[in-house]
Amino acid sequence: MGALALAGCGTGGSGGEGSGGDAGPPRRGGRLRAAFAGGGANETLDPHLANLFSDVARAKALFDKLADFGADLAPRPRLASSWQPNTTLDRWTVTLRKAAFHNGRQVTADDVLFSFRRIADPAKAFRSKADLDPIDLKASRAKGPRTVEFHLKRPTAEFPDVLAAFGAYIVPAGTRSFDEPVGSGPFRFVSFAPGRSTVLRRFDGYWDGAPHLDELEFVAADEESARVNALLGGQVEYAHELSPTTARAHEGRGQIRIVRLKNSAMQAFAMKTDRPPFDDKRVRQAFFLLADRAELVRGALSGAGEIGNDLFGKGYASYADDLPQRTQDLDRARQLLKQAGAQNLKVTLDTSDVASGFAEAAGIFRDQAAEAGVRITVRNRDKDSYWSDILESGTLCSYRSGAMPIEMHLSQRLLTDSTTNATHWHHKDFDALYRQAQSTADRSERTALYGRMQRRLHSEGGFLVWGFADWIVGTAQRVRGVARAAPANSLDWARFDKVWLA
Repeated sequence: MGALALAGCGTGGSGGEGSGGDAGPPRRGGRLRAAFAGGGANETLDPHLANLFSDVARAKALFDKLADFGADLAPRPRLASSWQPNTTLDRWTVTLRKAAFHNGRQVTADDVLFSFRRIADPAKAFRSKADLDPIDLKASRAKGPRTVEFHLKRPTAEFPDVLAAFGAYIVPAGTRSFDEPVGSGPFRFVSFAPGRSTVLRRFDGYWDGAPHLDELEFVAADEESARVNALLGGQVEYAHELSPTTARAHEGRGQIRIVRLKNSAMQAFAMKTDRPPFDDKRVRQAFFLLADRAELVRGALSGAGEIGNDLFGKGYASYADDLPQRTQDLDRARQLLKQAGAQNLKVTLDTSDVASGFAEAAGIFRDQAAEAGVRITVRNRDKDSYWSDILESGTLCSYRSGAMPIEMHLSQRLLTDSTTNATHWHHKDFDALYRQAQSTADRSERTALYGRMQRRLHSEGGFLVWGFADWIVGTAQRVRGVARAAPANSLDWARFDKVWLA
């Protein structure tokens, strides 16, 4: 069972002093102003409701989780110092490190259970509710001030991923209001004006070491041009979510720094495998071979990314990197389509301006497919309802996914009962392999099972994964310590406790 036990003796982060190639010791003091796209009156300080990037960045500054995801999307200990399963993987004992809330009270097992039960409230719609579903919270209990015994509904080898779930922050037991939030994160609350500004101050009692900054201010700037101009004009020192065009225009010119967070967003086309023409695996295999991935990365992402291989999670833990890289092969694609009786195939590709690069990728792929005699009609869908629309309607659509562990991608999107199964991949034997993996304690054996699942998806799945986009941020030249190996939504993305001003 030792392969599943984890004892945390460090921060588990890569956002420290040397992460950005920054020379010299950190300097203490100053206020860093960070510009994020805002949400107006919809912005929140409730960490369990955080959906906007600005909300999530504030949440991780004010609060902490039991675990969080490293650059490889493997869980790292945070408020939990260790976790240990029983032999059947349906009961896990989590030990908390010594950590304090901003009011000086110690973080306890009761706070953990209160937080998770609040998230799981059936009357609420908290972000990480589905992620906590494996836990039987009625049976789970505190076994001491800093020990939680989690009872699970089924064997779950990857339970540490649940502890690191997006939005699973620990709040003080009994919390009813977040008007003046109290967390255990590196910064404490000062002020909040939704859609305008949030000011936080260093928490000297932070368990992972007090931040270098005196203060951190989040500034709302909805338009990318506003964030860039504020950075260039010295009104902010950090600008989140910049476009590849902006990055190319400013990179290496000395005025600002461009930070590229690799492998942050899978870029794909999703084929519905339960309806014509994609219910024939030969058609799906042909479509894999229609794509010139390098051209898609150049054209749709302006080169700010790398090619994919029809699998999620490139560079993440358990990724099947032993599979050969698929390349365009129009002759073989034509042969497969002929075998399937699908010559002169006509397909509608649903896309939207809901995500940067979608429209460009759809047009490029349309032209690539035409070279093999496949006629694709691009249909632009309403961005407000796009993600819900594509779950059931259509046959082919533009798709992307942010960072998450590969096992979460499998469980949320590729099992028969997955609620976001955009490719309608329904195979009982595939489900059984996942259950077998989740009941396997040995990590190498479990990784081998994930490899079998990925080989099948690579051969005949419904995701044509053509690329992985960089997530781009800009900083002032005097900002140091920004992590450069942190996909969006991982521990070191938008992490400011290890940042300083030179």
